[in-house]
Amino acid sequence: MTLQISPTVTTNPVSSLNAAEITAASKLLHEAGHVSEKTRFAYVGLDEPAKADVLAALADTGPVPPRCVRALLLDTATGVGLDTRVDLTAETVTVTEVDNTRGQLPILVEEFTAIDAIVQASAEWASALEKRGYAVTDVVTAPLSPGYYENPGEEGRRIIRVFPFGFADPTDHPWAHPIDGLCAYVDIVAGEVIELIDNELLPVPAEPSQFHLDSGRPAPLEGLKPIEITQPEGPSFQVSGDAVTWANWSFTLGFDAREGLVLHNLAYADPDKGGEIRPVVYRASIAEMVVPYADPSPTRFWQNYFDTGEYIFGRFANSLKLGCDCLGEIRYFDATLADEFGNPQTIENAICMHEEDFGTLWKHTDLFVEGVSEVRRQRRLVISFFTTVGNYDYGFYWYLYLDGKIECEAKLTGILFPSSYKGMEAWPYATEVAPGVGAPFHQHLFSARLDMMVDGVANAVEEVEAVRLPVSETNPYGNAFTYSSTRLASEAEGARSADSAVGRTWHVVSTDRRNAYGRPTGYALHAEQNPTLLADPSSSIAARAEFTTKELFVTAYSPSERYPAGDLVNQNPGGDGLPAYMAADRPLDGADLVLWHTFGLTHFPRPEDWPVMPVDYAGFKLVPYGFFDRNPTLNVPASDASHCGSSCHCEVSGDQHSHAGD
Repeated sequence: MTLQISPTVTTNPVSSLNAAEITAASKLLHEAGHVSEKTRFAYVGLDEPAKADVLAALADTGPVPPRCVRALLLDTATGVGLDTRVDLTAETVTVTEVDNTRGQLPILVEEFTAIDAIVQASAEWASALEKRGYAVTDVVTAPLSPGYYENPGEEGRRIIRVFPFGFADPTDHPWAHPIDGLCAYVDIVAGEVIELIDNELLPVPAEPSQFHLDSGRPAPLEGLKPIEITQPEGPSFQVSGDAVTWANWSFTLGFDAREGLVLHNLAYADPDKGGEIRPVVYRASIAEMVVPYADPSPTRFWQNYFDTGEYIFGRFANSLKLGCDCLGEIRYFDATLADEFGNPQTIENAICMHEEDFGTLWKHTDLFVEGVSEVRRQRRLVISFFTTVGNYDYGFYWYLYLDGKIECEAKLTGILFPSSYKGMEAWPYATEVAPGVGAPFHQHLFSARLDMMVDGVANAVEEVEAVRLPVSETNPYGNAFTYSSTRLASEAEGARSADSAVGRTWHVVSTDRRNAYGRPTGYALHAEQNPTLLADPSSSIAARAEFTTKELFVTAYSPSERYPAGDLVNQNPGGDGLPAYMAADRPLDGADLVLWHTFGLTHFPRPEDWPVMPVDYAGFKLVPYGFFDRNPTLNVPASDASHCGSSCHCEVSGDQHSHAGD
């Protein structure tokens, strides 16, 4: 299938909302009577049209779909949530009241800032701090999402759980001084502490954590010379609005308050087919992530944070700085989001795009064919953003390679969430990372939503793995091995686990198109072989985050199925998202498919991760497998002699090598 994009179409139906559209949606909601002075906008984003409608509009074979906005509204006085959709074209509003027993709206920044006053008004909180040697004014709080537990009196209420940290020195980071063994449960709507867990008295670590100051550091490292990345003729990509072309790749980019960076219509121009634009992925994003902790203490057992669904992590995107966050010939993109009053706000330089050299693309020196010694350099296009959610900082990087590979990489840094350290024998759930400071064991598990479109919307998934063969008449020496390929028939077979012992991969193949060798064209998903969720299957977090229990889930596309843990994650008891989507057991062979890929890290912290954590990495790859008829990078030119001192095309005679032109 050729990805048909008509040159007459000037509007991208899935472009992110602009400031005027946010303002218009807010105005319509006000006029419809759904916004009072106590109403806050917990989320505002594009209500994306159905895939078929978007593709028809891009091909100019159907009308441009109406621009619709989804806004989640919270009445902070009553806790009532509204799920609204605003049709900007028709100027109409539809509203559904949220069932708070099935999940609350995401947490507001305003609620975080309101917590201190609430807990400071609690006599129990003040007394618990006093017996630990602290006044309420010497403490800062970490207000955190509560998870879901059948605690009496919590059902339907909007709950936040609170930890205290010592903060006597404003130049010191409070994360270094956890006041452990104490936790307040707060009803944020009622503005009161409803329960105080005062479990045990633990020493508060005293060592300062001032990694941002020069004092206390080793002497500056000497001998590091500047690295300058330059492209004298400018970058190789072209940008028109939110549309990007680079090498053989084309796509559009967007930014969502919940998911952050979103890539649309990733397609590759096949050089062996006259530059035919061949689609690969319709939409790619990080649709959810969760950080489940392993500390089972009475004050910490509930720590499981969904940074997208509970905290809307796109709104905390950093404004990136040249030379610090990004190096080279950089193209920045701003992100326009709504604040909690429904007004547009701009995060400058939220997205960074640049090219990177990535070593050798392909190389061969032939000893039999005279004059053949060729090497080409790989490069990749990098599209990234960084977000800070509390103590952790996350970077999400999408890489496009010259040879058709797609890679996603999460970069994790920031500050570990601390506890008081009790000793490994007494409490084998944490590492001591500074005197008296514990770092509880935890995981970072991400769900990439990959709405596939490999040579069109008719796709299938084949599970491919290595097969050992026993000695037999056809394998007398025992050296033979092969692979098996099993096609997934329906969603009942769509939950899959990785297996490094057999090198398991999943091939997304076209059911309409074949390559020159009669095989379906396809792309293979390569998963990293890291643990999935380690919590017990009967646990609350396993019910709420079923997407973390397998590396892959495959579903038939539906425009309403956007999030693996469901629409409303905060205080959701579980069962929404993928379990509900897959219950219909829709057929997958020849269908329009979505892959939900879980990847991430299991973190047993080390002293080297404190006081600020060096970047750690997790990710996956999509690799063309039979998508092309041969190496698609035979047309990549040799490196210019002016940049490397010689050409990368060499003449060879016998065992003597000489650079052409020398």
